[in-house]
This record gives sequence, structure tokens and C-alpha cells, in this order.
Amino acid sequence: MTAHSATAARVRTGGPKEDGPKIAEHVMGWTLVVVLAMLITQLGLL
Repeated sequence: MTAHSATAARVRTGGPKEDGPKIAEHVMGWTLVVVLAMLITQLGLL
């Protein structure tokens, strides 16, 4: 068994994938930032 066939036989376990909707991650991240900023402002913490 060579090193190549050993790595090819491994099964993915659901870890982070390299391909995906990156625009959705950016939109959700900025939405979280805006919501946190609004919450901090409303609570008078800033």
C-alpha cells in the first residue's frame, strides 16, 4: 500500500470544507457585527 492509496482511502469526517458559499459567510458576519453594534448602542455601553 503506497502513501497515495492510504490517503485516498480516508473518509471525510465533516470538517471545514474549502469550497462553500463565501458570500453567505461574509453577509452573516457583517450582519452579526451590525446587530452587536446596535445592541451595544441601545444598552448605552458605548
